[in-house]
Amino acid sequence: MTVPELTPEATQFRDLGDGTRHLRKPGENVFSWQARRLTNTRTFASLDHESETSQMKRVLTVKDLTAMGVGAIIGTGIFVLTGVVAHEKAGPAVCVSFIIAAIVAGLAAMSYAEMACLVPIAGSAYTYTYATCGELMAWIIGWDLILEYLVGAATVSVGFSHYLNAFFQDAFGWQADSKLMTAPFKYKNDTFSLTGDWFSLPSFLIVLILTFLLCRGVKSSARVNNVLVVVKLVVIIVFIFGACKWVDMDNFKPFIPPNTGTFGEFGPSGVLRGATVVFFAFIG
Repeated sequence: MTVPELTPEATQFRDLGDGTRHLRKPGENVFSWQARRLTNTRTFASLDHESETSQMKRVLTVKDLTAMGVGAIIGTGIFVLTGVVAHEKAGPAVCVSFIIAAIVAGLAAMSYAEMACLVPIAGSAYTYTYATCGELMAWIIGWDLILEYLVGAATVSVGFSHYLNAFFQDAFGWQADSKLMTAPFKYKNDTFSLTGDWFSLPSFLIVLILTFLLCRGVKSSARVNNVLVVVKLVVIIVFIFGACKWVDMDNFKPFIPPNTGTFGEFGPSGVLRGATVVFFAFIG
């Protein structure tokens, strides 16, 4: 196979991101060339050039972006994980778990904000990694992000299915067939197991609907997100003020229950392990 070489005429375009940086230099062996390709970074000049020539329309306002951030935080995690972590891992000290997770999430947010100002184009962590660590690490991060969003979407959609089933059962006394409401397998206590059910139909439908909405365009999805954020904020505020009179301080004793003999179940280790779980609440 003939390998293209980097000619003197091509070197003048190296900062414009046109692909010539991947060409083989005269006299360079194949292994060095491939290693250099894997560690090639995108220059800030090429990123600025791409940003200026991008065909993507910037249609989101400050209100839309703020609502997206709030909507991402106020997701399934805040409604589901609080009780689970308090019951199984941290006890009343779940509030400490949230504080620890908030500090970590805040540091991550500041890092993202700084990188977004430095590299103001689409791509998020993939683009940031490409500009600083090279093509190989960017490739890994890109696939990590795809896996993260796949797992996150699956988790949230399954949670939606359980919410929907509980709503119809409490409001109308209608109990759906679990074989069409529950995923065929579950993950608990670090192991996968079969549930005996067939297919989570509500999970599939909500993913299908939201996918169609995203295909309609970012502006349409932003409008729907703004409405949902308002609804979630109202629900949380009403719940907080409505539940104030039911607060019993005796339930906070002991604040950190003794360890059960298993790492991560109450005690200081439970608080820390709870923080790793409730961190999910800060990303939805």
